[in-house]
Amino acid sequence: MELRWHDRAFTELTVGELYAIVQLREAVFVVEQNCVYRDADGLDPPSRHLFAEAGGDLRAYLRIVPPGVKYAEISLGRIVTSQAARRGGLGKELVRRGLAAVGAVPVRIGAQLYLERFYQGFGFVRASDVYDEDGIPHIEMLRS
Repeated sequence: MELRWHDRAFTELTVGELYAIVQLREAVFVVEQNCVYRDADGLDPPSRHLFAEAGGDLRAYLRIVPPGVKYAEISLGRIVTSQAARRGGLGKELVRRGLAAVGAVPVRIGAQLYLERFYQGFGFVRASDVYDEDGIPHIEMLRS
């Protein structure tokens, strides 16, 4: 099944797209990772939303948070692939497309610690000590 990629402002998302995004984030970050956290953190409205779908199912998603909203730099966040779409390189394609969408600017992320090597593959370097976010070890990473 062919993936279709979308890059939308919050106001351009359909109700169905927003529901699918929240559903995927909840399925992975809340249920799969057994982590209770506030998903509606106020960062969706100013952000761009990059996602891939196939056959009506959301397969991958990330949000592009403008500079000065979460960090001084632009940020990629809520990076997620559906369980059914893993192990085929979609996560790498998602991050590659997210970085291409923002261009040659510094990008800061809050990464789950176990994904440090994954993000290093895109030129990110550790930019903080390990910190706890919602019971999961995280680090800030920066790509200059």
